[in-house]
Amino acid sequence: QVKLVESGGGSVQDEGSLTLSCSVSGNTAWARSVAWFRQAPGNEREVVAGIYRRGRATFYSDSVKGRFIISQDYAKNTVTLQMNILKVDDTAMYYCAAGDFWMNGDTWAEGANYNAWGQGTQVTVSS
Repeated sequence: QVKLVESGGGSVQDEGSLTLSCSVSGNTAWARSVAWFRQAPGNEREVVAGIYRRGRATFYSDSVKGRFIISQDYAKNTVTLQMNILKVDDTAMYYCAAGDFWMNGDTWAEGANYNAWGQGTQVTVSS
């Protein structure tokens, strides 16, 4: 079993920055791909960014490309999402998710490909 715990959410003004962290514990070797998803009230859950826990492969949705940076520290079992130039539309609950295979292309976006989820951390961006 893998346990994921998010931290770092909060409130920020438009064009501000926040950093989210996902702590991976338990059978950490199982978690090969880790992604951040978000869901705003009334909206469907969407993938934001993803990364291999070993290696450098990353994925970004078009809506955050160029503004968000995902990174991982395998030794510390953490995955970090640096969010810059935040917009009001980025307001959502952000979730960390892990899967046991190497995601690529469209597989990053499929929630069913992830077997472990965190409880979420709220990000609120105000104008």
